[in-house]
Amino acid sequence: MYTFRWSMAGFASWLSAWGLVACVAASPASAQAPTNPNLNAQLLVAARQADAARVERALAQGAAPNSRNRLGKTALLMAAEKGDLALAERLLAAGSDVNLAAINGVTPLMAACYGGNASLVRRLLAAGAKIDPVDRMHKPAIVYAAGQGHAEALDALIAAGVDVNAAHEHSLTALMWAAGQGHADAVRLLLARGARLDMRDDRGLTAADIARQTGHPDLLPLLVAR
Repeated sequence: MYTFRWSMAGFASWLSAWGLVACVAASPASAQAPTNPNLNAQLLVAARQADAARVERALAQGAAPNSRNRLGKTALLMAAEKGDLALAERLLAAGSDVNLAAINGVTPLMAACYGGNASLVRRLLAAGAKIDPVDRMHKPAIVYAAGQGHAEALDALIAAGVDVNAAHEHSLTALMWAAGQGHADAVRLLLARGARLDMRDDRGLTAADIARQTGHPDLLPLLVAR
């Protein structure tokens, strides 16, 4: 069995811990590795520290935009984790792959959705970010946005073609995730975009049932079928 609290806390703590790992030289998998791998490492460290000037300098000196650390994280993914739109713009302009995921499957779009920077979410989508990849825990970008209650990011994903009623791991929909975490604004947005109230997870629970079980009875007026 599973719980919403465990699932959300799991990828929350994982993302936080992931960002603390020191950056190293680029992975051999990088197709653009320059002759001096130290430049790649400098780029990654600068991106992790959100140091735009050092990122610019590393790129100017020949660092590969798609350099990756041992966890597979690119500079663009780090910028997305920090919600840094300006830094992401610079990296995209330098040729960063908007869909290059880390080893655990997290893409820049997922990271931006988790952080809730809707402008960054829209920019990544405009740059060609795919909406259907899932991480190693089988969670797509919409689950990251719904679980954190980021209504504007959800709206951007749905406008880009994400199925608001798609069932993900454990047959959970975005509405169930938002309801289970008590995010009223996200629930309202999803309902306005056509989220169904009658869908059930693999335990047979609806979004209303989940809200009730997780201690969010205030959402029940929104979630009881009318």
